[in-house]
Amino acid sequence: MSVGIDADTAEFAVASIRSWWEHLGRKRYLEANRLTITADCGGSNGNRLRLWKVALQRLADETGLEISVCHFPPGTSKWNKIEHRLFSFIARNWRGQPLVSRQAVVSLIGATTSSAGLKVYAQLDEDSYERGIKVPDTEMEAVNLVRDEFHGEWNYVIKPRSC
Repeated sequence: MSVGIDADTAEFAVASIRSWWEHLGRKRYLEANRLTITADCGGSNGNRLRLWKVALQRLADETGLEISVCHFPPGTSKWNKIEHRLFSFIARNWRGQPLVSRQAVVSLIGATTSSAGLKVYAQLDEDSYERGIKVPDTEMEAVNLVRDEFHGEWNYVIKPRSC
């Protein structure tokens, strides 16, 4: 989990995914050629955000991974069981603890575990992320995006441009 100190933008969301891949994913999934992301339809990883898709394209190009994105339909983020289970354990872990610094927050999140094997990795992201970046049509057209037959506006794959 990335704990940011700046704006919650599409670039921050993709930086969090990149960080996970570099620190954990690549080592755990040596044979991976595809990454699947489930996301809400709003916020920094919304299905309509052009910057989200452009930033994912950069990640796909850097890693060589096909990135499959499955957005929860609007208004259904409550169905994201991973998110709800994760945050309930984090909230339980830091209950009654003073959140006196950024490092305290990161440490408390990172110390979260469960008897079922959940181990949370947390790090502080001190980068700045510009708000309101406009993505020109030409940049958007360069995204190697393949829409799924079932609700292609919510389900799609972004392939590396080198393929």
